Amino acid sequence: MNYIAGFVAAVPAASKEAYRRHVTEAASVLKEFGTTRMVEAWGDDVPGGKTTDFKRAVKATPDEVVIFSWHEYPDKTAADAAYQTMMSDPRVAKIVATMPFDGQRMMIGGFASIVDEGPSANPGYIDGSLVPVPVANKAAYLAVAAKHAAVIREFGATRIVEAWGDDISDGEVTDYRTAVKAQDEEAVVYSWVEWPSKQVRDEGWKKVIADPRMYADIMPYDNGRRVHGGFAPILDA
Repeated sequence: MNYIAGFVAAVPAASKEAYRRHVTEAASVLKEFGTTRMVEAWGDDVPGGKTTDFKRAVKATPDEVVIFSWHEYPDKTAADAAYQTMMSDPRVAKIVATMPFDGQRMMIGGFASIVDEGPSANPGYIDGSLVPVPVANKAAYLAVAAKHAAVIREFGATRIVEAWGDDISDGEVTDYRTAVKAQDEEAVVYSWVEWPSKQVRDEGWKKVIADPRMYADIMPYDNGRRVHGGFAPILDA
């Protein structure tokens, strides 16, 4: 199973093209270090929530857009080696110094994939989620997630990934645990669904929500604290 470096950040809407250039430059360097895939997705359908949401997670201001991004590696060893190499590369230092957004509010974490269904095929739209799950319920979550993935793919999704929090540190300004109000006994899951297009996604979710198979099991986590949103890819390298 892949290892995922997951990111969520707030970027000024006016800086979209600057951000696209920034991540394109970063991708050209990171691929040298063993990153097998880098995806950047721009917030498109990111609703506010009663308890949690992406905007609150990164303290986004009204003029900012939430981005959902991840880097894929063959395993944790490869991810750790890549991180050590990039931290000593002057090109990376330059890229970090010229970020067109507030890096202090970026959430960063390492996640081990537990569900990875379907091929990576340049998606036209992405649904991203953060989920608080009791550590004791990991096996139950995996079982339910695998069942749901089969249904969601049946209705048009091309790939579904569920990645279990492995290296998530508390941040001074933002972090994944705070984003979902995780309790001491809970882990954070970083999850996404890839779709061919937003239209397929919208139509697919209507069918998914109406399918009784999605409600056959008791949810082994608090869905009221799930953070979710829809994102349009701006880079897939």
